Amino acid sequence: MSTWRIKQGLKGGVLALALMAGTTVAAEHQVQIYKYAYTPAELTIKPGDTVTWVNAEKRVSHSVLFSATGEESERFFPGEQWSRRFDQAGRFEYRCGPHPEMKGLIVVEP
Repeated sequence: MSTWRIKQGLKGGVLALALMAGTTVAAEHQVQIYKYAYTPAELTIKPGDTVTWVNAEKRVSHSVLFSATGEESERFFPGEQWSRRFDQAGRFEYRCGPHPEMKGLIVVEP
């Protein structure tokens, strides 16, 4: 193999590494629902991250209702979960549909 081909291959590898270094990997986050509360009640994430709410109650169903849009998950029962990906930066206030005293906040920061 010629020296020129080796140098070109090395340049391509360095370019690929540089491009990969600038990429971010989406993260997974979890919010527990227990004793009629979201834990953590406030969570800061990055665009592209996914949040999964897990119902850890013994007998009660819950939902996740976003105040600004009216988007609501289906009710999920103990041991069940619901996930949503957040692609846009912003503040996303939510509450439980059947239990409006339960409140939470997702902050998506670039």
